[in-house]
Amino acid sequence: MSTFKAIVIHKSEAGQTVRLTDFDNKDLMDGDVTVRVEYSTLNYKDGLAITGKAPVVRRFPMIAGVDLAGTVESSTHPNWKPGDKVILNGWGLGETHLGAYAEKARVKGDWLVRLPASMTARDAMAVGTAGYTAMLAVMALERAGLEPSRGPMIVTGAAGGVGSVAIAILAELGYRVIASTGRPEDADYLKGLGAGEVIERKELTGPPRPLGKERWAGGIDVVGSTTLANVLSMTRYGGAIAACGLAGGMDLPTSVAPFILRGVSLLGIDSVMCPLPLRQEAWRRLETDLDPAILATMTNEIGLDDVIAAGRSIVEGRVRGRIVVKIG
Repeated sequence: MSTFKAIVIHKSEAGQTVRLTDFDNKDLMDGDVTVRVEYSTLNYKDGLAITGKAPVVRRFPMIAGVDLAGTVESSTHPNWKPGDKVILNGWGLGETHLGAYAEKARVKGDWLVRLPASMTARDAMAVGTAGYTAMLAVMALERAGLEPSRGPMIVTGAAGGVGSVAIAILAELGYRVIASTGRPEDADYLKGLGAGEVIERKELTGPPRPLGKERWAGGIDVVGSTTLANVLSMTRYGGAIAACGLAGGMDLPTSVAPFILRGVSLLGIDSVMCPLPLRQEAWRRLETDLDPAILATMTNEIGLDDVIAAGRSIVEGRVRGRIVVKIG
């Protein structure tokens, strides 16, 4: 087909527009692999791109969507052939390279990961960048020496995509998980994912002290700003926090006290440009350390024509868990 359906973002002096429209094959960007996209997903970053709330998109027009799973249609890359099932997370997709909310994508073969044998394309996008980022965070905490015997783990932004998957993985690995959320009505949902305790976000939003009462051995933070500062101040001696989000802001109003008086480590997690071997390890771990049944309980499905409205909802904090997007 010479055209296909895609969600395209345009920008002019009058502002940003987003719509589902026809896109021409000839306008796809360079790449050595063409993928027939079967599923994508909705992440917080996708919501920011769709709404224009943050400068996620770096070129226009842009097809939105930072994740895809599908089947290789054509390839000149030595690792891929037609019929191969693949996943792509990040690498500038939906930011600097035409993205995943489309029936077709042309990308670099070096960006692709093979779909795990136990997963369908839909399963992979139920995980998506959110779940893959959560797994990278867990792996970083393990490299920092954390294990269940060290004590409980805090997960902030717990009802979101990263938080939901992080809770499920940590609980599966035997950790006691403390879930922090601004939506106390989601407590039963979070406990169903494996959280042993649910605390309200307001416990972590007050003015941060240099050091607070030691409450957790480590954790995963997707909020940043004051929340991360408070989390660090309450981390036990020798603990570690993996930071992978900025829903609350990019600032970090803390002091050096947690680092030089308690030996706390702050671990930065980048999923966009993460090296291929680490990506492959993360997806192998997701096959074994994330219960498919638990993943199913946190996942909803929408169509391509629902994405724009859902993007607004996720930025407004009205989305729980994971959303997969069926393409076509």
